[in-house]
Amino acid sequence: MTWDITGMAAVANIGASPQEIFTALCAGQESRRPLMAFDLDKYRAAYAYEIDDRPEGGGDLPRRATRWLTTVVRQAAADAGLGEDLAQVPVLVGTTMREQRSLELWWRDGADIALADLHFGTALKAAFGACTTYTFANACSASLYALGMATDMIEAGLADTVVVAGTDAATESGFGTLDRVQNDLPDALRPFDATHKGMLMGEGAAAVVVQRAGTGSGPVHARVRGVSMGCDAHHATAPDPDGITRAVLDAHSRAGVRASDIDLVMLHGSGTPRNDTTEASVLRRIFTGAGAGPRMTAIKAMTGHTLGGSGLLSLVMAVLAMKAGTVPPVLGLLAPIPEAAGLGLVQGVPASVDLAIAQIDAFGFGGINAVAIVEAAG
Repeated sequence: MTWDITGMAAVANIGASPQEIFTALCAGQESRRPLMAFDLDKYRAAYAYEIDDRPEGGGDLPRRATRWLTTVVRQAAADAGLGEDLAQVPVLVGTTMREQRSLELWWRDGADIALADLHFGTALKAAFGACTTYTFANACSASLYALGMATDMIEAGLADTVVVAGTDAATESGFGTLDRVQNDLPDALRPFDATHKGMLMGEGAAAVVVQRAGTGSGPVHARVRGVSMGCDAHHATAPDPDGITRAVLDAHSRAGVRASDIDLVMLHGSGTPRNDTTEASVLRRIFTGAGAGPRMTAIKAMTGHTLGGSGLLSLVMAVLAMKAGTVPPVLGLLAPIPEAAGLGLVQGVPASVDLAIAQIDAFGFGGINAVAIVEAAG
């Protein structure tokens, strides 16, 4: 059983479209910048992966996450040939922080924010007439949770077409919490490298249009084979190897694939030592004996951690990688951690390889895990 992806859109610090982002990932240029949104004097970390759309001269604007959301929904709908009338199309949004940054600006600076503006559904209804909208605040796996719910809605006969999106803007409360609790001071997000010290925030949004197989009017970018969703609740922050193993194997089972069928893994790769060692160890066990094994990459090395939308952004990049037969490298990966020995991590330059099936990992605090399997449309 598969579901067609007929529309895609994305915005991040390194590009305003999926192709721009993918091209930048393949170029492997450093993309972190000195922190723009918050007072540098208050925090140890001095860098982030922010979208540069703030007013000249500094300051911050409310509702940025909402603006990116409406942008990518509009672009994905147009890509799928839906137009801007989504009155009959459910829109599912994954996020970590929702519009928390707008609340911070209201509390600190008195920004003019109406209560209704804090709900994504308000803007989606105004822009597209969307009557059925849901927001999933499932930590870093939120947008893949939304994808799984979309496939369930289609199979249950609730809809033939669903728009799935994810969006997050950096919040000072979130940035400050990470800055305080991380043991080391990261000056860049370096997943799976021996120098990794922790996570740095990114910003962005992504959207896809998912349709019942064969019902769309335009080209199919890729097909969703299966999505696993689970919460092991093992620990508030530390990932559980057993919980992640269950998530990956359940995704394989739902998709009807074996480990040897996977050609590409888009790693969660948050750059924290605990996540990297756990994810690498789990994947080594799963892919041992599975032939040459898949190629693997982690885009947060260039986008930062885009939180609730990160899983869907990785999925969109996986689709483009399968189309191009090219896997972007992990920026800054010079000395992989011992747990990653034997994994097909792409280093230095993009890898050219035939790709038919990709696995996308998203692991959130609290053991909220999701894994998606997608296949090339061809």
